[in-house]
Amino acid sequence: MRRWDNPDMGGRERSPVVPPMRLDELLSELHVRLGPALSTRDHVNALLEAVVTVGGDLDPESVPRRIVESATILAAARCGALTRAGDESGTVWFTSVDVPRDEIAGLEHALCALERAGAGGLRPVRLAHMRELPGFDGFGRVASRAFLGVPIRVRGEVFGHLHLVGKLDGAQFDEQDEAMVSTLACAAGVAIENARLFEATRRRETWLHASSEVTTSLLCEVSPPEVLALMARSAREMTGGDVAAVLLPEEDRTRLRIVIADGPKADNIAHAEVPVEGSLGGRVFTLGHPIAVADFAEAEMPAAVAGGIRPGPVLVVPIGAPGAVRGVLTVFKQAGSAPFNQAESRMLHSFAGQAAIALELAESRRDAERLRLLEDRDRIAKDLHDVVIQRLFGVAMGLTSIVRMVERPEGSVRLRHAIDELDDTIRHIRSTIFALQAPLDTLGGLRSRIVSLVDESGTRLGFMPSLRMDGQLDNQVPGEIAEQALAVLREALSNIVRHAKAGRADVHVQVADRRFTLVVRDNGMGIPEGGRRSGLRNLEERARRLGGGFEVVSPAEGGTRLSWSVPLPR
Repeated sequence: MRRWDNPDMGGRERSPVVPPMRLDELLSELHVRLGPALSTRDHVNALLEAVVTVGGDLDPESVPRRIVESATILAAARCGALTRAGDESGTVWFTSVDVPRDEIAGLEHALCALERAGAGGLRPVRLAHMRELPGFDGFGRVASRAFLGVPIRVRGEVFGHLHLVGKLDGAQFDEQDEAMVSTLACAAGVAIENARLFEATRRRETWLHASSEVTTSLLCEVSPPEVLALMARSAREMTGGDVAAVLLPEEDRTRLRIVIADGPKADNIAHAEVPVEGSLGGRVFTLGHPIAVADFAEAEMPAAVAGGIRPGPVLVVPIGAPGAVRGVLTVFKQAGSAPFNQAESRMLHSFAGQAAIALELAESRRDAERLRLLEDRDRIAKDLHDVVIQRLFGVAMGLTSIVRMVERPEGSVRLRHAIDELDDTIRHIRSTIFALQAPLDTLGGLRSRIVSLVDESGTRLGFMPSLRMDGQLDNQVPGEIAEQALAVLREALSNIVRHAKAGRADVHVQVADRRFTLVVRDNGMGIPEGGRRSGLRNLEERARRLGGGFEVVSPAEGGTRLSWSVPLPR
């Protein structure tokens, strides 16, 4: 015990300034007053941590989840949710702590109904029981939970509402909870806007890259199917879709057929068809405006066009301007995915329009090239006919006139051989003129298919067969006879490859006197006695069905000569 020495007090002990009982009371009071301050400091720290957590992410999908989780932890709530204002699908980002599954389902249903009804409000709502909410249609324990709802604003407009239901300790949400969650909602609005801007920038960059790639591909003379494939892949990447497809109209324009598809299961929808009448793709094709639906059932399209996925949202945009739509570009998402928004629809529509312009320019360039090719072919054909053939014919006539003047037989024979060679050359030139005068659309016709078939057989024979074609094969031979003739030629060349052991083969195709004739010769082994003739009987049957004839012989000089001839219709 402390002693106090004072001459006036005569050395008596003095009691402490504050009695022990009073000191305990002061310490208790100080603890009581410091408690809220310390609690406030902890709450401020938690709020700052939540704001940093929410603002540190730019992923549009994860930002709402972080907002809900941070708000739930900050207010010590049992569960939290974020609903989108005006979203017909009732989008909800949900998190909970020890809440039964049936209660979560009831909460989701109730909160979505509130958002669709516009009952979220423009100000924070703090209630002792959820049943007090206007229009609440919940049930059971959900209705008895405490509730705190705070709007989230983005650029002054309500983006959605942050809902907290029930405290972990069973208490009510207080003013401090409301203030902290409202502050977090302000930070959440900034975070959502930043994520939106980041996503828009990324989407715009993808769009510019895809547009540049499509345009460059077309200007570099890449084939239109490759460009359409690039368009489908870019559309799927730009929108985050699961399957993208390009549909073009059939000749009668009553159906749209998938010509290009992109996605993990794109092979499942090759050549699937959609009716123009009564389908979403048909409406876009007819009207020329993009349409997006949140449910695949609203698209009125067969499930085959979705590529084997369980489709949900669908976005269809026209390829081309209204009145000149060339087809439609369709993107599907899995069921349960977020629907396509207006920004994605506008971006994809603009991309498809730019691609349509590029395709139009490419087709115009191809038409100009075809026109130049036709002019060149016509000029070459005229030169061959008016100059080359006339000169050769004149030389041949002159040689014919002097045959009788040659006294030695050897000279006469050689002269006649030269005349025959000139006649053969004239026939080859005339055949070339017929080919040059054929329309460009027939370049994939009988003449070119015969050339391709002979070229293909040359790799298997080890030498290239000679080929001679006379007459207007592409103009005068109908499709049925052309197909049968190609089958006969294929069988004849195959027999030479497998059995003849030949070192030379000649193919002569001719149209003359309303008759088509195919002659194939080789210098091989010939047809052995008693050999199999099932393939030859098949060729004979093909000729008989068309009213023609078939002959295969082994000439005295060796080898085989096959002749297949049918009449042409008038």
